[in-house]
Amino acid sequence: MARADQVEIALRIVIEHPVIGVLHSLQGKDDQPLDPKCSRDGEPLVFDFPIRVGPGPKFFGDQVRREGPVRRFVYIRIGKMAGGAVSPWSRRMKIDIHDIDSALLDRATRGGIIEMTIPGTAADGTPACATVQPAARRLIER
Repeated sequence: MARADQVEIALRIVIEHPVIGVLHSLQGKDDQPLDPKCSRDGEPLVFDFPIRVGPGPKFFGDQVRREGPVRRFVYIRIGKMAGGAVSPWSRRMKIDIHDIDSALLDRATRGGIIEMTIPGTAADGTPACATVQPAARRLIER
């Protein structure tokens, strides 16, 4: 439940160059796959979802996970973890959000979408996993 000192903003994760045919999904509140999709021809995968930001800043929402007092992140489930029963992979990407620039957060509170572009394929050609650093973060005007 949102509190009076929190504001909802929109996030978009764009996974560029995902491994073709491998299922990806957000990790939902109940740790289940949410919004599963896979790339058929190498096209990017796009996940849109809201988060809430409070003073600090602190981050809240169904997809927001925490580690320690500061670190907040979102999981992208991959392969079997995303519901792909026959996938050879069972992985997650961890995408940090606690380090989003405060100026970008401020702009997002006035409208728009914070878009984070993530590389989807690791150097060995398998799906990227573990902590994956965004290649870019920007505000998309609505």
